[in-house]
Amino acid sequence: MTPEMVTELGRQALETTLMVAAPILGLSLVVGLLVSAFQAMTQLNEATLTFVPKVLALFGALLFFLPWMMNELTTFTANLLSAIPQYVR
Repeated sequence: MTPEMVTELGRQALETTLMVAAPILGLSLVVGLLVSAFQAMTQLNEATLTFVPKVLALFGALLFFLPWMMNELTTFTANLLSAIPQYVR
């Protein structure tokens, strides 16, 4: 296994990780900003007001994006396992 192969494998792993995590992290950012703006406008400083909407939004996003996320992870894993003979050489 050459250093270039290791670098490429690491790049693919990081790219897949970022691609799978991006929808959830992006939605969490948007919901957090919306709740923070709402709190600033109404001057409500309730801790559960930030927690509950994020949890509900992330649960819904996981239900929506989970099939796509699993497909991406399964494809990456299948490609990784099918390329083992090339890595051994």
